[in-house]
Amino acid sequence: MQIPITFWTISLWLAVTAIILLITAQLVSAYDGQASLLVEKKRLKNAAIIIGMLFLTTVAIRIYEIIITSP
Repeated sequence: MQIPITFWTISLWLAVTAIILLITAQLVSAYDGQASLLVEKKRLKNAAIIIGMLFLTTVAIRIYEIIITSP
């Protein structure tokens, strides 16, 4: 069984990914001790912001579609 990839599923995937990355970035940056994680904080935070912006773009496109198609 294949699940079709629609604009809605891409938007949902971006939202979940952005939330996970933002939470992880905040938890890693709050830790002041020697971290055993091999994650660059700045790169993680930038990725979270970019994914969040992509999600907001999909939301703006969806709102535009709703406004245009409403009678």
